[in-house]
Amino acid sequence: MASRRGNAKTGEHSDKYSVLLPTYNERENLPLIVWLLAKYFGESGYNYEIIVIDDGSPDGTLQIAEQLQKIYGADKILLRPRAKKLGLGTAYIHGIKHASGNFVIIMDADLSHHVSTLPLKQKEGGYDLVSGTRYRGDGGVYGWDLRRKLISRGANFVTQVLLRPGASDLTGSFRLYKKEVLEKLVEQCVSKGYVFQMEMIVRARQLGYTVGEVPISFVDRVYGESKLGGNEIVSFLKGLLTLFATT
Repeated sequence: MASRRGNAKTGEHSDKYSVLLPTYNERENLPLIVWLLAKYFGESGYNYEIIVIDDGSPDGTLQIAEQLQKIYGADKILLRPRAKKLGLGTAYIHGIKHASGNFVIIMDADLSHHVSTLPLKQKEGGYDLVSGTRYRGDGGVYGWDLRRKLISRGANFVTQVLLRPGASDLTGSFRLYKKEVLEKLVEQCVSKGYVFQMEMIVRARQLGYTVGEVPISFVDRVYGESKLGGNEIVSFLKGLLTLFATT
């Protein structure tokens, strides 16, 4: 009886999930997010790998990742570091090259997301892309000050008006893609920074891919500092205007 249940579970969860974790100064958060991911995938029965893309963190994040690889195994923790900080979009592009799963999950390493909602939503509708949304249903943001909330809400509002993307949260970084869909979208995208996330949704709409949304509770980082600064905001606005003019 137990053996039959185990075989059924293996057949049901034959998909493999590649989780891309871009990191920069996340030495405190990385062990926690890896433990949470390993726990979820272990309990659900899904096959998985976690690809850590560290951009030369001066705080020793890569050394922590190397220790985690020894604990969980080189088949579960893949290290694909880069020499310096090169941007979020290029980090994902770099990680995709090493992903062996048929689904790819992109998320932050700062404990703001919990992965469990994405595979369930994808299975429910067979979507090409599933995006976590803070601005629909019972989704929300916790731990942000008024400035961060205004920036995020304002960015999403302006984007909705200019691009009409058909999705409620374009600036989030918590998504699941079918791998072949993600590869096609990456070929189309030209953005490199935070705008990359927004452009992916816009291109998905253009190419006719199905997009599902799942409400999430976004919790601000436990350790470390936000990477959002003046330069990122300026780059976002430039990227938004470029997309408006070209899509």
